[in-house]
Amino acid sequence: MSATQSESTADGSRLTLPATPIGYVAIVAAAVTGVVHLLLGSNVLAFNRMLGVLFLLNGLGFLGGIGVYLTTYWRRELFLVAAAYAVVTVVAFFGFQGVGVDAFYMQGSLNPLAVVAKAAELVLAAVAVVLYTGSAE
Repeated sequence: MSATQSESTADGSRLTLPATPIGYVAIVAAAVTGVVHLLLGSNVLAFNRMLGVLFLLNGLGFLGGIGVYLTTYWRRELFLVAAAYAVVTVVAFFGFQGVGVDAFYMQGSLNPLAVVAKAAELVLAAVAVVLYTGSAE
């Protein structure tokens, strides 16, 4: 572990808050999609065990990312990892559901949770790239 990774904040804590408001946007977007995946995961488990587990792991991944982001262990390069993770999740959704607007429909009705989760993931990807480039400062 390098010296910068073991640094603590002035009060000895490893907890840090985002330096810009857009960092909070990233947290909210990740939290929204993480919670949606956890909520849907238990429902999906009832009819497809593997997909349900993937939903739960994805939700935990987004929430775990928030946890790392709020520590001194976070590094600038991890913004690219967060953006890629969010984009891969969107691509996987269309891979399972099919490409197009029909992917957001379930049994003939619009699935609002799918819309919210994918919108949050796209916001997270965009915000993470902005944070990586430093354009938010």
